[in-house]
This record gives sequence, C-alpha cells and structure tokens, in this order.
Amino acid sequence: MNSLAKIDPQKRQSGHLLTVKHVKNLTPNMLRVTLHCPSLTDMDSSRQGAHCKLLIPQPEISEEAFRQIISVKPSELSADQRPIRRTYTVRHFRKKNMEMDIDFVNHGDEGPASSWARHAIPGSFIGLLGPALPKIKEFYADWYLVAADMSALPLAAATIEAMPKDAKGVAIFEITTAADKQIFEAPESFEINWILHSNPHKPSINQLSFFKNLDWPKGIVQTCIAGESGLIKQLRHYLNTEKDLPKKDAYISGYWKIGLVEDEHRTWKNNESKLVG
Repeated sequence: MNSLAKIDPQKRQSGHLLTVKHVKNLTPNMLRVTLHCPSLTDMDSSRQGAHCKLLIPQPEISEEAFRQIISVKPSELSADQRPIRRTYTVRHFRKKNMEMDIDFVNHGDEGPASSWARHAIPGSFIGLLGPALPKIKEFYADWYLVAADMSALPLAAATIEAMPKDAKGVAIFEITTAADKQIFEAPESFEINWILHSNPHKPSINQLSFFKNLDWPKGIVQTCIAGESGLIKQLRHYLNTEKDLPKKDAYISGYWKIGLVEDEHRTWKNNESKLVG
C-alpha cells in the first residue's frame, strides 16, 4: 500500500476511521455498535437520523493500511482494494465523548455489514463517509405519519425523537418478533403501533392495510416512511393518488428490495426513477 502515499491530494476523500467501543444486542434481531469517532469534530446531534456510508474493512487488513485506503477515492483503487460500502443511519451522536451509535439488523453472516457488526469487538475498526444532513430538516405539520420496517427503524425513531414535544401523529413499525420492540422518546400525543412480520424476505401488505384504515386528519400531513422497495412503491402510490400528499411534505424511500443486495437495489431504484420521470 505504499503507493497510496503518492496519491494526489485532490484525489483523496474524507473517509473517517472509527473504532468500536462496545457492541450490544438491542433486540433479538438488532445490534447496536457504539463507535469512537474523534475526527468528526464538526458534527453535532442534529445529524442523528442522517444517512452515512460505512466502509467495511477487508478481512485481515491492518488498521493503518485501511486508514490509507479510506482516504483515497475509489477510482484510484484496484477492485480488490475497494471496501464494500453500505448505507446506514446515525442513531445517536454524543459530542462530549465523540461517540456514535449505529444500529444493524442482524442478518447473520449473509451480509457484509451484519457480519462485521456480529463479529466486532472493542478496538475493531470501520470507515465512514458523511454523514449527510437528515432527510427531514424541519417539522411544520399538523399531523405526522411514520412507517418503517426494521431496516428503517433507526431513522424513524431518531425522527420521532427530534419532533416537537406537542407533535401529533401515528407510527407503524413492522418487526420480526414481539421482542424486537424498542423503547425511545416520543411526543405524548404520538401513537406508536407494532405489527409482526416474521419473514421479512416475503412481501407484506400490513402497512398498506394500516394506511387504508387510518382516519386521515385535516391539515398538513408530513411523512417519514422507509423500508422494502416493493412495499414502498405501493405506499407511495396510495398516498399520491388517494390522499394527494404533496411531495414537499413526504419523505418516502425504499431502503432495500427483496432478493437484491444494496448495489443491485441502487440500480433498480435508478431505473424506476427514470420510468417515473
């Protein structure tokens, strides 16, 4: 890796090296990894709920070699040098201790990010790009609708925690087992519903049925909805055609799709957006 030291500074990227402080089983199907992130000096708690890119280290690579790799743009690396990227959500950030929590759905060892989290121990390391700004930057609605499966639960929980204390709304969370319920702060008038879907790799219409049975309120409705792309497509169609929800008031996004890995899903989403556009 000595050649990396000769890379033009303009061809470098701002990858951060984070180290694991501890890992805990948040629920049977969710892991929380707490990371030490001393280089994120410009970050504050407003980035909770924001997306970031995790750079998964290759097996057996040293920390110093990985530090060099994540400082270089992917185009300057050979295919075997490029770390796998996966998109995740900043669940918590504690400036005082320069700590970040990232929650991982426990897929076993079938996915690179889940596998890394399952085997992480204090001192393990990972790369990070970002984080970006949160998708919902202001709260102005009369009523909020939040929906998520387990992949988007960190986003949804962080969004609800950021809402005004007097916010009113409804959330529906689709989880694998009853033990996957989580406790987090929510406005007093916010209704939270948990429904079970024991096999996330099979399509579900639970959330769509829930939407159709809602008493739709008057006034401005703001949404935060994310999860499996097949279902998201149906939810978006329902909200657009049946409820005339303005795009400016809606965050609704497919995070994954049954049968596809993240890179394949990104291609699928791009193709879908071209068809819609």
